Amino acid sequence: MARLTDTILLDGAVEVPSARFGSYASRLARVAGCGVPVPVSVAMSIDAVRGISEGHNLDVSGMLEAFGENPLLSVRSSPLRSEWGGSQQMLHVGMNESVRKKIAECLDSDTATEQFLRFVYAYSIRVAKLDADAIDDPEKVDRQNAGENLQQLLQLYREETGEEFPETVSVQLAGVLRSMSDSWESTSARMLRMAHGAPDDAGLGLVVQQMGVGCRTCGHGRASAIDFATGEPGLHGSYSSLRPVPRSGKAGCNALDGMPPEALHHVSQHLVLLQHCNRDPFEIDFTVEGDKALVVDARPAPRSAQAEVAVAVALAEAEIIEKPEALMRLEPDNIARLLHKQVDRSRPRTVIARGIAASPGAASGAIVFSSAAASKYAARDESCILVRVETGPEDIRGMHTARGVLTGRGGITSHAAVIARGLGVPCVAGSSDIQFDPCLLVLKDKDGRVFREGQIITIDGTAGEVLEGAAALVKPAVNEAFERILAWSDEYRDIGVRANADTLEEVRAACGFKAEGIGLCRTEHMFFEESRLTVMREMIFAADIERRRETLEKLLPMQRGDFLALFEIMSGNPVCIRLFDPPLHEFLPHDPDEITELADAMGLSARLVESRVEELKEFNPMLGMRGVRLGITVPEIYEMQARAIFEAAAQAIRAGWSAKPEIMIPLVSANKEVILVESCIEAVADQVRAEQGVDFRYKTGVMVETPRAALKADDLASNSAFLSFGTNDLTQLTYGISRDDSERFMDIYVKRNVFPDDPFETFDQDGVGELLLLAAERGRRANRDVTLAICGEHAADPATIQFCRDAGFTYVSCSPFRVPVARLAAAQSAIRATDVKQKCHDSK
Repeated sequence: MARLTDTILLDGAVEVPSARFGSYASRLARVAGCGVPVPVSVAMSIDAVRGISEGHNLDVSGMLEAFGENPLLSVRSSPLRSEWGGSQQMLHVGMNESVRKKIAECLDSDTATEQFLRFVYAYSIRVAKLDADAIDDPEKVDRQNAGENLQQLLQLYREETGEEFPETVSVQLAGVLRSMSDSWESTSARMLRMAHGAPDDAGLGLVVQQMGVGCRTCGHGRASAIDFATGEPGLHGSYSSLRPVPRSGKAGCNALDGMPPEALHHVSQHLVLLQHCNRDPFEIDFTVEGDKALVVDARPAPRSAQAEVAVAVALAEAEIIEKPEALMRLEPDNIARLLHKQVDRSRPRTVIARGIAASPGAASGAIVFSSAAASKYAARDESCILVRVETGPEDIRGMHTARGVLTGRGGITSHAAVIARGLGVPCVAGSSDIQFDPCLLVLKDKDGRVFREGQIITIDGTAGEVLEGAAALVKPAVNEAFERILAWSDEYRDIGVRANADTLEEVRAACGFKAEGIGLCRTEHMFFEESRLTVMREMIFAADIERRRETLEKLLPMQRGDFLALFEIMSGNPVCIRLFDPPLHEFLPHDPDEITELADAMGLSARLVESRVEELKEFNPMLGMRGVRLGITVPEIYEMQARAIFEAAAQAIRAGWSAKPEIMIPLVSANKEVILVESCIEAVADQVRAEQGVDFRYKTGVMVETPRAALKADDLASNSAFLSFGTNDLTQLTYGISRDDSERFMDIYVKRNVFPDDPFETFDQDGVGELLLLAAERGRRANRDVTLAICGEHAADPATIQFCRDAGFTYVSCSPFRVPVARLAAAQSAIRATDVKQKCHDSK
């Protein structure tokens, strides 16, 4: 068998590749290469460690030459990636009776004996494989009894192994290296790391490191160059000493100021040097020997989303990094966390249920089961959480007043999720861990605990958790650094970002986040206020066209006021208004008691109301009388909306505002549908121009959300100024899967790799994306000036933005609170493209 000599001294003299020696060894070598002192350390390669488990001879003599006589060592795992794990580190290798006495002379006998006991205990279990249940854990042993326990353990070792406990460091080290190699190859360890994404043949490197004997003031600790929460520079961390030392008296060093002052100064210098060398603040693990601090490990300092932004801005403003690099260092989705309150995850909390993290943020409030109950809480200025099996249009009023939303069914693109994200309200959807009983007004968790209406719970829409009681929350972190990052993003991005907004609150939020217009305004959401809902129902029960027109005349001033407010807030920016889309049955009750209540309010018989509800009932309403089909069969609705838009535009222009209306026709499948609706819109525009004496401009386009519309994009583009892709319905219709019911099987599909991801969460670039590319190519061929956009819930996803930018789209439109995310992701997309071009240029 060949001897293993594949080792390297980690002194910073040569680069140590992680692919060969693992991440820890590579990291420590880079630390040493920055001029930061590290303990004497020798790395064993992944191939060498694998060879141990394959039975190769193990020669540790060459490895020990770096450490001098009678060293005290530790052995640490060095996998290719830290998250893949590895055996727990083994400390005090080389400990024997002679070393124990040496430590006892300069510290004390109890400390020395306790260290020896800990090592013998670890070695006996992990190397000699003695039964852990037969040995007392040193952590649970009285320190004063350590000597007696040590002798008992050494006696047990002799009896179980037939040998004396090894005294020489070479034998101990060989045993430790072999046990750590074998542990890595065990079935349980293999399954554990594969769960973290490691390949089946992932290897392990090992690092042998010098330990201080402890004869001078010594200890160990962890220190960071920034505050985890805010990113503010400063020395933070903790320190443990083997013996009491005078405190440094320095302010602002928290638990570190128990260190010897000289060592504390060294730690601070090490962090400065590492930041300068790596252009990033670091966190270190260190040991102290006398007045010196040696770095045992180092990594970029962990930081919250707020701190991540603050650090990136600080480094760029100090000209340590350039602005593009500062932007590329940030995770776009973390930006969304800064806009909302978040659960303080450092504080205790009790999870009662889990679901889909449908809308980020956190809120606490009383459980309510209806919009009416939510409104009562809001009237008393008390917070509540709206709990529904699933939400529908009739719940929008309650979602506006509740602080959070919890549903038992639904996914990331469900009604609850979409509306909650638009409102900036936290939402947990599809929580199968909890049973809903809206009749008894109670919830039951999986353990059978009952939560009644009025009890306080917390919704964590960022983590997808429901918590018992009022959890501790962290305030939003929209600050100067946040604004600076978004301003820099706008300097680099070359694709527009608009917002999907249906209410004035959402439009104001979109304006506050500097959306470049409204890319989707769903007008039907304006009709669910109590006063408007009554008029809508009157229109539905109108006996003929004339009565229907009379009823719609009542809605006209309401709609006109809505659109005028939109034009005022977004003055100078385009406002894309989608004409009425949902089926009419959504505005009618289905519960017998509610039907009776409606009949009484309208002076109709309950039978007549039931008959009308039944008449509008459809087997598949999402594919029935809705969208453009409703606009063509009941044209009075679109006529009223067009008039409201144009009268508002005329009024806005007279007021000195810049109104830029865009009218979107929903659920189009054929060009003839566009022609019919556009002719109706044009006729109304001419009438309003003549009546108002104002020459306003507008655009019309279609919402591409059926596969046929995508395939016939050339026909549609010939009569449309824009094609806006609604990926929610387009995904639903392309897959033939209901987005509201898909959670029943989607997890199984993804786990079994039927689909790589849930297509309602992650845009399907291969299938649905091909339809978009085909439509874009055909649409431009028919109309080279056609505007291409995406307004589905995928629009803020960085990968989707990259796809749209590559395809030459004009803009993306997302929920208002996702606009900052999209602005950053769009900038990163442009920066990546510039980097690719530069690399191609440099290679020529």
